[in-house]
Amino acid sequence: MKKNSLFLSLLMLVMISLSPATSFASEFNFAVTTEIPGNQIDKSKTYFNLLVNPGEKQTLSIKLRNDTDKDVVIEPQIHSATTNMNGVVEYGKTDSNPDKSLKYNLADILTTTKEVTIPAKSEKKLEMKLSAPTDEFEGLIAGGITLIEKQSEADKKSSKSEGLSIENKYAYVVGVTLQQNKTEVNQDLKLNGVKAGQVNARNAILAELQNPTPTYLNQFEIIEAKVTKKGETKTLFETDKQHMQVAPNTNFKFPIPLDGASLESGKYTLHLKAKSSKEAWEFSEDFEIKANEAKAFNEKDVSIPEKEMNYLLVIIIGIVLLVLALFIIILLKRKKDDKNKGSGSE
Repeated sequence: MKKNSLFLSLLMLVMISLSPATSFASEFNFAVTTEIPGNQIDKSKTYFNLLVNPGEKQTLSIKLRNDTDKDVVIEPQIHSATTNMNGVVEYGKTDSNPDKSLKYNLADILTTTKEVTIPAKSEKKLEMKLSAPTDEFEGLIAGGITLIEKQSEADKKSSKSEGLSIENKYAYVVGVTLQQNKTEVNQDLKLNGVKAGQVNARNAILAELQNPTPTYLNQFEIIEAKVTKKGETKTLFETDKQHMQVAPNTNFKFPIPLDGASLESGKYTLHLKAKSSKEAWEFSEDFEIKANEAKAFNEKDVSIPEKEMNYLLVIIIGIVLLVLALFIIILLKRKKDDKNKGSGSE
C-alpha cells in the first residue's frame, strides 16, 4: 500500500552577516543580490539597514537570478521580526501574534508584488515600495523579506502520480531594519505571566517574557529560571539558557521543562533571572495550577510512562485482593474445622 506523506522543508537563510551581497545555495533554483541604497547605515551588511526620514518614500530592489532551464516563480512575503521560545529571532512567517508594544508592522510600510517570475537563464529585479512612518519613532523597526519558490503544477502532479504529497519549500530571508536616528534605546524586559503548558506534547512551565522596547536584546549571558512551591525554597524544576536574542517589540514563552514529571495542582512561585549584554533583571511571580488543568496536560504528555498508574485504583485493587485472601483463608479454616469435628465424632 502506498503511503501519503507530507514533507515540508523550509530553509530560512537570514542574510544578516558580512558575507558577499550575492547569496546562492545548491538547494535553490535562484540567487539573490540585495541592491544596497545610499541611505544604508552599514554598507558592509547584505540586509537593508536603513536610515529614513519621517514620511519618506523609497524603492528597494533585490536582484533575482535564475540559472536553470525553466522559469522560477517567487512568492515574496514581508513580516515583522519575532522571537521564538528558543530565543532565536525569526524574520519569516510565524503563528505568533504581534506584540501589543509593536507600533509599526513592517508589512504595512513595505509592500511588493505577490509573485515574480524569473525567466530561465535570466535575471529579474524585485522592487518594494517603502513608505516610512510620518511620525518620528525611536529605535528600530525590524523584519524581513521572505523569498519562497513556488512549486510548479508539473512538480505537484509528478508527486501525486508517485503516491506522495511532497512540498519542498526553500526560502531566503533578507532582513530589514529601519531607524530615524542612531540614538541608543534603553533595554527592558518584562515578565507578563506564568502558566502551565506543553512544548512538543511534554509538560512545562511557561514564562511569558516581553521586550517592549524598539531595540534588540542581544546576547543574553544567561536566562535562568526555577520553580518552587509557594512559600518554600526547595527547587522543583529549573533550567537555564545562554546566548539568546530577543527582537524589538516582541514576546515569547520561555519554557521550564518538567522532564517527564507530572503536573500537580497547587500554588507555585517562579524565580527568574536574566542578563543581557547591557542590563540585568530579576523576577518572582506566584502562579497556580488547577487540578483539571494538571489532569488534562498529564493525559497528553507523551513522556510520562504509562500515564502513571492511578494510585487510588492500585489501593482499591490491593484492598479487594486482601479481602479475597482473608475470605479464602477463613473458608479453608472452616473446612478444616468441619473435617476435624467429623473425625472426632467417629
